[in-house]
Amino acid sequence: MSDPSSINGGSVVAMAGKDCVAIGCDMRLGMQALTISNDFPKIFQFNNAFLGLTGLATDVITLSDVFRYKVNLYNLREERKIEPETFANLVSSTLYEKRFGPYFVGPIVAGINSKSGKPYICGFDLIGCINFAKDFVVGGTSSPQLFGMCESLWEPDLEPDDLFETLSQALLNAQDRDALSGWGAIVYVITKDKVVKRLLKTRQD
Repeated sequence: MSDPSSINGGSVVAMAGKDCVAIGCDMRLGMQALTISNDFPKIFQFNNAFLGLTGLATDVITLSDVFRYKVNLYNLREERKIEPETFANLVSSTLYEKRFGPYFVGPIVAGINSKSGKPYICGFDLIGCINFAKDFVVGGTSSPQLFGMCESLWEPDLEPDDLFETLSQALLNAQDRDALSGWGAIVYVITKDKVVKRLLKTRQD
């Protein structure tokens, strides 16, 4: 339990479908085995991009504020909304700036490009190396369980409703097998014209 990224627990998963993406997280904030709160969402919206942050809770809060500031500056300078691909590079460079004393987080970016309509998902390590993916990206303390569930359930070209069901089942079953994740979940399903946010009830133990 010496890894700072696993002290507070938490999990995030993103999946790509047919002209849609979904990203979900659990709601637990813990201090190792002690649960402190069941209302700690780890997904933040920045225009067309959604950022999931797992890891040390203090760094999650700090980084969400840093990216809010940087995206607002981008919107003012460029006079347009930031796209997911651009936001991913912003996340990468921000993390790499602090590579000698890194933020202990595992970010995941998901979104739909407003011009092309194509889904975009990627993950990062704690110093900003981008891991591009066409299918799914997982992060957090239940990553091994999420990998297994996603490999089993994910299929190419899922419609939004099927993508929601697939991601939800993967997330719920993975966090049931991880003591540091759980206590509720939030899932966002993103298409070009709308974003649907759903709260999931889960085991409260």
